[in-house]
Amino acid sequence: VQLQASGGGLVQAGGSLKLSCAVSGRTFSDYAMGWFRQVPGKEREYVAGISWSGISIYYTGPVKGRFTISRDNAKNTVYLQMDSLKPEDTAVYYCAAEDRNWPLTLSGMDYWGKGTQVTVSS
Repeated sequence: VQLQASGGGLVQAGGSLKLSCAVSGRTFSDYAMGWFRQVPGKEREYVAGISWSGISIYYTGPVKGRFTISRDNAKNTVYLQMDSLKPEDTAVYYCAAEDRNWPLTLSGMDYWGKGTQVTVSS
């Protein structure tokens, strides 16, 4: 299974970005998907997750009401819409896949993509 994240970049505080993660190699709908982020010197943080069916969704507290995770099983892609961005959202963002288990945990993810850098300037 291969995961390819894209959509990162530099944005001013208050702006928006939309991350995408394209999945290939197996049936996308078999997987629960998650977005994680990491800054240098800190542990990787679980940001948002969506179950294989799309019915169950999780957000970590600091992003609730600002970020929206979604998936398009026809396109084998999971998205993270990030609005009202803050400088503290600056991190490398990773997408990851878990074989149908829910809820997601950092240590339980089966596959990881390479990260995409998000930088929010103040």
